[in-house]
Amino acid sequence: MSMSIFEKMAEERIKKAAERGDFDDLPGRGQPLKFEDDSNIPEDLRLAYKILKNAGYTPPELDAQKELVRAEDLLANAPDEKTRYQALKRLNYLTMKFSHLRPNSGIFTDNEYSDRVVDRLCRPRKASDSDKK
Repeated sequence: MSMSIFEKMAEERIKKAAERGDFDDLPGRGQPLKFEDDSNIPEDLRLAYKILKNAGYTPPELDAQKELVRAEDLLANAPDEKTRYQALKRLNYLTMKFSHLRPNSGIFTDNEYSDRVVDRLCRPRKASDSDKK
């Protein structure tokens, strides 16, 4: 596959800049690249989300999804019934919020799935060896 004239020009400019040392003082030089996990973002939205994130803006549904994961974790690790109840209320609120932001996601419209998640997260925790001490 041959390169277009624009690709050749870009390659030439990059090569000249590297020879001049223009890339020597870049942050992270010599360090491995850090790739972000964007597997939970629909493929057709990844580029737009990346641009928005680089501009300092994250989409509301992404923020809501992160909050939802934190609420699920809080519920799963709640130390007592009161905390579990508060976490469940928060999880229900965030589920409705997320469903409103992403109405076609299908994740929270399946009552059987929702019931299984709530059932699993509301089960009392088994005392581990570290909890007994």
